[in-house]
Amino acid sequence: MKENSKTVSVLFMLFGILFCVCLITANVLETKQISVGSISLTGGLIVFPISYIINDCVCEVWGYAKARLLIWLGFAMNFLFVLFGAICDIIPGAPYWTNQEGFHQIFGLAPRIAAASFLAFLCGSFVNAYVMSRMKLQSQGKNFSLRAIVSTILGEGVDSIIFFPLALYGVVPNEALPALMLWQVILKTLYEVLVLPLTIYIVKKVKQYEQEDAYDEAIDYRVWKIFKL
Repeated sequence: MKENSKTVSVLFMLFGILFCVCLITANVLETKQISVGSISLTGGLIVFPISYIINDCVCEVWGYAKARLLIWLGFAMNFLFVLFGAICDIIPGAPYWTNQEGFHQIFGLAPRIAAASFLAFLCGSFVNAYVMSRMKLQSQGKNFSLRAIVSTILGEGVDSIIFFPLALYGVVPNEALPALMLWQVILKTLYEVLVLPLTIYIVKKVKQYEQEDAYDEAIDYRVWKIFKL
């Protein structure tokens, strides 16, 4: 078993890149409303749950401290993407530019929605990582499937409870908000359950390759200890 250090492996770096790409992609896809049968959802549902799957994998293999670094890295990259998009949206377009309205719909993210999204992401992701870490210690590394599902339900639940009221209160009818929040959690959790066999396979292979299987004993769970690996 490798000793924990302040270095990160190539595989961890690749997980980090994929994590950030998923978050940024979800941010763009959130601008489209989609329908699954009679249920209205946002396009971000296609890719956002992958970030929770990556969070589970990183926490399982490298531990909570590395997951904490990944979460803050994802937050920073997403913030930069939104910031640069907002700046570009404000700059006047060229005289021949005819797509300003469409560009604004994607990159002119309202400050209220952006703030709600960032806060919900941080809280939900850290709840997910904390639950994975604590349940692993309590189960002595057993029942990965149960830990992944429970942590996702709680993480996605916190994410939805924070995001939808802050971002959509007064926009979506109040009586519709609870159902919208519930369906988001249900479908995102179902997403994780469906890909769970693949997640288990990836975690197993990564553990074998990295010779790593972290147990967060005596870990500092404070979220701002970003570089305490």
